[in-house]
Amino acid sequence: MTAPYARYRRAVAIPAGMAMATALAFLPNTVATAAEDAPAPNAARADATPLSYVVNVKPGHGTSAHVKKAVAEAGGTIVTSYDQIGVIVVHSSNPDFAKEIRTVRGVQSAGATRTAPLPSASTGDLGAPKVLSAAEVAAADAPAGQDPLQPQQWDLPAIKADKAHEKTLGSEKVTVAVIDTGVDDTHPDIAPNFDRGASVNCVSGKPDTADGAWRPSAQESPHGTHVAGEIAAAKNGVGMTGVAPGVKVSGIKVSTTAGFFYTEAVVCGFVWAAEHGVDVTNNSYYTDPWYFNCKNDPDQKALVEAVGRASRYAEKKGAVNVAAAGNENYDLAADEITDPSSPNDSTPGDRVVDPSKCLDIPTQLPGVVTVASTGAKGIKSSFSNHGLGVIDVAAPGGDSTAYQKPDAPATSGLILGTLPGGKWGYMAGTSMASPHVAGVAALIKSTHPYASPALVKALLYAEADATPCTDPYDINGDGKVDAVCEGSENRNGFYGWGIADALDAVTK
Repeated sequence: MTAPYARYRRAVAIPAGMAMATALAFLPNTVATAAEDAPAPNAARADATPLSYVVNVKPGHGTSAHVKKAVAEAGGTIVTSYDQIGVIVVHSSNPDFAKEIRTVRGVQSAGATRTAPLPSASTGDLGAPKVLSAAEVAAADAPAGQDPLQPQQWDLPAIKADKAHEKTLGSEKVTVAVIDTGVDDTHPDIAPNFDRGASVNCVSGKPDTADGAWRPSAQESPHGTHVAGEIAAAKNGVGMTGVAPGVKVSGIKVSTTAGFFYTEAVVCGFVWAAEHGVDVTNNSYYTDPWYFNCKNDPDQKALVEAVGRASRYAEKKGAVNVAAAGNENYDLAADEITDPSSPNDSTPGDRVVDPSKCLDIPTQLPGVVTVASTGAKGIKSSFSNHGLGVIDVAAPGGDSTAYQKPDAPATSGLILGTLPGGKWGYMAGTSMASPHVAGVAALIKSTHPYASPALVKALLYAEADATPCTDPYDINGDGKVDAVCEGSENRNGFYGWGIADALDAVTK
């Protein structure tokens, strides 16, 4: 069984047993960027489609005059350069720009980051969160010591976060960056823990540090705000409680208004996190427009290289990178997968890919913690991607209440989170599982402040609760196997090393 396709890892549309609103439309993207170098007058193609590109050169040096000249001669305009990792962001209307620049001495790879023109005019629908009404919030009743909505958060005891909070809420010296659609830092559950200095808008591929630039507009997805609350909603007597309610959270906005996460924005996000002392990054998306980026395609190869360099740089600077596995019930360890959704910013078409050679980025990049989703009964969510050797760890991401109903007093099988405008609501997806793991990683970092990213990851895996394969896996009870789990109790394709354990994170 395959869950309906979601362009990026926010919520998933799942059966009627899950109370969800219908759809939330997005407005066209209106990205604007600043240029540093003007193209040669005779190189501009006024009648051509302007696209964005990444040009990868040797890291550690400024862009050479030779490459700058070649970019201009090929009709390109340099937007910005990340010399630390050797990635240059370029705009060009020359349809042969990438082909021409690849022949230039010093250029290691180059490719278009999108197939739609700048600005992208695409729109898309999203399964909207189920928003709690003011009356529901007002009626919330919790035992002493809990935030009002905490009884609805079945996901906290599922990873023993409630017990962990009796030991510690986490350190304010630890920051988790939400690389996503933006974060509403004015929310009463987020404001106490928000790290403004580590927040930015990276949508153009170049940091925009204007005050509040990291916030989503009213027309944009609430996804990043929901994720931020799952990680670090303050334990303050208001609303809900995060997995690590004592740590800091920042917003790195990388999604266009239309909901696309393009390579240049993702690169900017990782580099910004690296340069601003972030300890953990959460990545609940895939890099558009290709669900899988095949290394035998020169454009897609360049995108893998650029995002890979950026994520490795963030880890080198001390960040643990955590990513959602995806919501299509794909076996990411299969010999082949049919991808019907790429490129998603123009005209997608079916293509058969080998997921060991065509990568979902940043999810399948080396060093990234890949997270699968579980429901209220502790088994793989109906929609969650899986794969032996690909999934590192699992955590609550929700599922249809018809499939996995939580124990009372919780009523929804989805995950409660913060929403823009001081609201709360339910969503589901591996997007919701990943922030649980990011929160646990933040608790580990709080307990072991001098731990390297490698040690934090090792502890995360060692402390996870080993969970055997669910076999047979017939989530909807129709007598048909919906996914096959391979591996042992200690490591398998559904749960990786196991389900994240917040209590062990603060006691071991």
